[in-house]
Amino acid sequence: MHVGILTGGGDCPGLNAVIRAVSLALMHGCGARVSGIERGFLGLLEGRSRPLDEAAVRGIVNVGGTLLGTHNRADPFHYFGANGSDCSGRALDFLGRQGIDSLVVVGGDGTMTIAERFARLGVPVVGVPKTIDNDLALNERSFGFDSAVAVVAEALGRLETTARSHGRVMILETMGRYAGWIALEGGLAGGADAILLPELPYNTERVAAFCRQRMAEQGYALLCVAEGAKPEGGEFSVQQYLEASPDPIRLGGIGQRLMHELEPLLGAETELRYTLLGHLQRGGHPTAFDRVLATRFGVAAAELVMRGQFGRMVALQGNQCTSVPLGDVAGRARQVGLDDELLLRARSLGICLG
Repeated sequence: MHVGILTGGGDCPGLNAVIRAVSLALMHGCGARVSGIERGFLGLLEGRSRPLDEAAVRGIVNVGGTLLGTHNRADPFHYFGANGSDCSGRALDFLGRQGIDSLVVVGGDGTMTIAERFARLGVPVVGVPKTIDNDLALNERSFGFDSAVAVVAEALGRLETTARSHGRVMILETMGRYAGWIALEGGLAGGADAILLPELPYNTERVAAFCRQRMAEQGYALLCVAEGAKPEGGEFSVQQYLEASPDPIRLGGIGQRLMHELEPLLGAETELRYTLLGHLQRGGHPTAFDRVLATRFGVAAAELVMRGQFGRMVALQGNQCTSVPLGDVAGRARQVGLDDELLLRARSLGICLG
């Protein structure tokens, strides 16, 4: 058995732990030969791979990023861009020449959508969910998310000392795309006074009134804002548009936009500052939780391969590793529900949700 593994989409902490777990479980479980495809699906198109043995994956469980590299603009079915060429045949030829019997694909919703299309072409594929945004359908938690939340919580703690010292309104913008999980959990862990999410459009005047109240009560205010948040009746803040990407819209700038919206409502006597956390949320070593979750996912993926259960994605449900059909995940997203327990707890604490 010859198994290929690739990491697609954005990088995140825990990818190396998955590569390690998949490789070791296959080697020890059935003596499989394992190859790593470099730079995600781009490696399938450019014919780039490397052998993975025990020595190659030793000592990487705690290392951030991905030793195989990744790419988020190489959809073989639209290469490059929405009007690009279908180069999937080139990828299939490469798999055939290499003698790769099955493929383990690690990534987010865009990667799973591509994986599902390969499965429909007859490629034996197993998916592993990866996203700091925690927004994959039918999966309760993705590795990388806990590490991102930890970065947000630490950043809010640091910003609070400045907010308190200067008597300011401090705004922190997080990642998350169209789901508010990072802002919600990071905001709760970091003690934010207000948490603004894509799922709940905010009322600018209501947020301003809340800030005035917090300034009167404690002398400062700390706001955690998801990049996909938007005002009532308003649009998303788009940083740029990348036509060649499977997900062409890049959100960003809502923190600065919110600051400018609040300034005239709070008056010249109130100083406001914003911080764009950006890719700091993706980098660095994975937390212990993410290392363990990534290891669980990697072993579960290897077991699916060994049982010949393809066209499925590993998933966490009820804190148990299971699997779901790739077709049920592709093109779908998991957002914060309006009845989500964490959202209700935040409201009970008096946190402003917009």
